[in-house]
Amino acid sequence: MKNVEVVVEYAGKNLSAYIKDAPLFTVGKDLKEIELNMREAIDLYLEDNPNPCELLSGEYELKYRIDTATFLNYYSSVFTKAALSRITGINERQLWHYAAGVHKPRSKQTEKIKNGIRSLTKELEAINLV
Repeated sequence: MKNVEVVVEYAGKNLSAYIKDAPLFTVGKDLKEIELNMREAIDLYLEDNPNPCELLSGEYELKYRIDTATFLNYYSSVFTKAALSRITGINERQLWHYAAGVHKPRSKQTEKIKNGIRSLTKELEAINLV
């Protein structure tokens, strides 16, 4: 089974998504809506096209890719820049620059953000409330 990458980008108050090398795009207010809308767009595309693009022929699994700026903006109601700074070790001001698109993070900085989020996720998963 092949992976089909869906690129998700921040679009003001909404998210937009598209599949590279396929004539498909959608919008939604959150990631769940993006997933539903993209699946519906693919279904409609496959119904209307007897010869679909190579990418969507056969079995595939959708994988969603979100860039750092989109992540920082989309989850800003969950994570403050100060909180992200504490879990990632990246200066809060630098995180603001990434979110605003003033600077694009180097791969090392992106890894720090991913690792910080994964570490927090593991910590939260280990908690049992009583």
